[in-house]
Amino acid sequence: MRVGFGVLGPVVAWDADGHAIALKGPRHRAVLARLIVARRRVVPVSRLVDDLWTEPPPAAVGAVRTFVAALRRALEPQRPPRTPARLLVTEGPGYALRADVDAVDAWRFEQDVSAAATLPPDGALPRLEQALSRWRGPAYAEFADEDWARGERSRLAELRLHAVERQAEARLALGRAAEAVPDLEAHLAEHPWREGAWRALALALYRTGRQGDALAVLRRARTLLVEQLGVDPGPELRRLETDILGQAPHLDPATARGGAAAQVWAEAAAAYDRTVASGARTRLESTVGLLRDLSMTGGGGLRTARQQRVAAVAAAEELGDPELTARVIGSYDVPAIWTRLDDPEQAASIVAAAERTLAALAAGLGAPDDRAPAVEPPDHGAPGHGAPAHETPGPEAPGHEAPGQGAPGHAATGHEAPAHETPGPEAPGQGAPNHAATSHAAPAHETPGPEAPGQGAPNHAAPDHAATGHGAPSHEAPGPEAPGHEAPGQGGPSHAAPDHAATGHEAPGPEAPGHEAPGQGGPSHAATGHGAPDHETHDLEPPGQGAPSHAATGHGAPDHEATGRGASRHEAPGHEGPAHEAPGRGTLGHGAPERAVTGHELPSRRTSGYAAVARGSSVPGGDLDAPDHSTLSTLRHAPRGEAAPRHEAVRARLLATIAVESRGGRSERGRQAARQAEEIARRLDDPALLAFALNGVFMQTFDRAGLAPRRDATGAELIALSERHGLVAFEVLGHLIRLQARSALADFASADRHATAADRLGERHERPLVSVFTEWYRALRLAATGQAAEAEAAYRDAATRLDGAGMPGLAHGLLPLALLCLRVEQGRPAPTDADLDWGPYAPWARPLVMLAQDHRTEAAAALRTVPEPPRDLLLEALWCLTGRAAIAVGDRETMARARAALAPAAAELAGAGSGLLTLGPVSRHLADLTDALR
Repeated sequence: MRVGFGVLGPVVAWDADGHAIALKGPRHRAVLARLIVARRRVVPVSRLVDDLWTEPPPAAVGAVRTFVAALRRALEPQRPPRTPARLLVTEGPGYALRADVDAVDAWRFEQDVSAAATLPPDGALPRLEQALSRWRGPAYAEFADEDWARGERSRLAELRLHAVERQAEARLALGRAAEAVPDLEAHLAEHPWREGAWRALALALYRTGRQGDALAVLRRARTLLVEQLGVDPGPELRRLETDILGQAPHLDPATARGGAAAQVWAEAAAAYDRTVASGARTRLESTVGLLRDLSMTGGGGLRTARQQRVAAVAAAEELGDPELTARVIGSYDVPAIWTRLDDPEQAASIVAAAERTLAALAAGLGAPDDRAPAVEPPDHGAPGHGAPAHETPGPEAPGHEAPGQGAPGHAATGHEAPAHETPGPEAPGQGAPNHAATSHAAPAHETPGPEAPGQGAPNHAAPDHAATGHGAPSHEAPGPEAPGHEAPGQGGPSHAAPDHAATGHEAPGPEAPGHEAPGQGGPSHAATGHGAPDHETHDLEPPGQGAPSHAATGHGAPDHEATGRGASRHEAPGHEGPAHEAPGRGTLGHGAPERAVTGHELPSRRTSGYAAVARGSSVPGGDLDAPDHSTLSTLRHAPRGEAAPRHEAVRARLLATIAVESRGGRSERGRQAARQAEEIARRLDDPALLAFALNGVFMQTFDRAGLAPRRDATGAELIALSERHGLVAFEVLGHLIRLQARSALADFASADRHATAADRLGERHERPLVSVFTEWYRALRLAATGQAAEAEAAYRDAATRLDGAGMPGLAHGLLPLALLCLRVEQGRPAPTDADLDWGPYAPWARPLVMLAQDHRTEAAAALRTVPEPPRDLLLEALWCLTGRAAIAVGDRETMARARAALAPAAAELAGAGSGLLTLGPVSRHLADLTDALR
């Protein structure tokens, strides 16, 4: 039976049909009210005794137990004898009421008021009206004199007064001034010292044509304040009186919502409507700009922008102008921080439109087709959460080469395969030499699938250019290998120094000066104006076993590139590299920060700007200045007099869109698009374009566990780039990315600073959704520091912020998952409530829930059906849950898979990279898996 509780008036409980439940005497209600005040936290019996009696009788503890037993019978009448209570539970030294967040009227009132603060007036008003309708009288009415209730009563009363005034403001903003007058007059009769309410009442009267009454109200307010309190009215009341006397234009309801700004908007919009024809194409581009801004105003705006974006793209395609369509698609560069899509079907349609537009642009220029052979929707790991598949070729059987794959693998170059041919993955050891990391373009007729690392002819692709700014191999996504171990059978010589970006070892930054990661021989050369040799980036080699890092000396590395960011850097976990907090250090022509922790290499920078057009990167064994064939092809085929960079910029925005909207999937296309977009943006020296491309790079840096340092470097560059060029939205994104990454590395001091910076920017620039993420981060912070009870309450409070936030991809199933992780971290069984909505995380939660119910056989069967976690911010957390269930049921195969997947993240906190939740150190989970496998 679902039970509801009311405290906004006399304390009461209702059954599922809304009928009052008999709670016996006043002390029974006092116990219940005291537990509700505690908000699901445990109240010790000794505290209950002190709160119930001024002078406790000798049998007070026994009496409390009697009251609790009677309440349990009333609240759970169908509970079998001797079975544990599920609602009023015994825990530790006392009792707790485990009511749902929406089961207590006061909690629901707070949710409504909090949600209304993020909504525009038309959305806020109904929420505030609903919130205020929950009040039946003073909160905790019969306990007004109790010390334990006084603070909560005052807090709720103040929140109610605030809600009344916000409701009046919303009515005024919507032109419903007459409706606001009666409630404000009643409100002020009880609370005459609230100047904001006097101001709202005077303005409401003025807007209903009652100028004299409005002035009389202001004079009455002045008299009360002066005679009763001895203070003059505040500046807002004085200014309003002056404005009413002068009938100031900004008091007109048409412009009142934004004052002078609203008046400018109204006049400009009217002029636009008069001047620009209704069917003009420029209206579509203007619409997308508006939608971009609308998406950042809150939940209602975000939902509307998503819906209208698809309509705008469809309208542009109907006009048959690929350049217009490209601008409409690419102009919606709304920063994205969460890796699970809110609407997978919509995202798939945007990706498909972008691919079609790329093909149309290439055909118009006579350049090679940039499209991927197939549009694969993101894989979010659970049925119903991915977009419909469009031509997703299945992998070839291992050991068999797809037809036509005899040529060398050049998959990462500027040329892509045509849409008519999609070979499956090539078998290990059956490929010609892998030249994927060079700057040479691959034949336009071939797109080989993934080739097993190192088996076959000598490997000339030593640099690890995953997510780089230039042609990294689009087919290189090997599974995680244990650090320090080379893939078996790697034939040819490898010229690669360690890429420590993937190991969690980063160079000491300003927060830990003078500390070098253990085992790192040789000097650290991280902040020069000279790049290290391009060949010094080999993935997953252990610290201390490679060539020295050329990054902090004044000496040039062998390649002599003045990049400031070529070498791999060694940063100790938890310490930030110097470039991450200091814009302009280790710059790339325009001050882009050093991103050596990423394992990325940038194109050769022998000219000004981010990179020279049509210049390749220096690769050992390759042409030092090999041209970028895709750019040269565009230049050759562009119509005379047409600016090729303009087409390149449009193309890069389409590629960045594909990268962002393909997040969470297993297709190589998203990563390939991110690399290409970044390369073009750097070549064109376009800061706004580079910021968008880096968002795509971030979204595609989840191909395995343990990549928090790479994402951290991306966030650092976004912050520095955005600060220099005034890109506020991407500056916020950079801080949120770094908040996540530093949390994963257990560097909460740095994460706190980024949370504060993001909140400050969000408040200053009216970005209400920023605080949704920072509030969840602060709940994670409590969980990571062992404050379980406080963390649970904070998680539940944070979950209320998701209501109406317009982010179902974030909200669905997140609270149950966070509470599950909290329980697993404490060694407690999973929650078994039947009404919990696990959302897309159900496959990973189900085995643990079954184990908590003592259904071991069913749990083992469920574990065998659990898919691999999607490649997103919760990758490590879901692998840890899988590993825990596998240990419990003795599934050695799954244990081994979980250990292999988690090994690269040994230096991180599981799940903390999400900025939302954690399961503690990955190293502890790895140790438990290793012990279980012995």
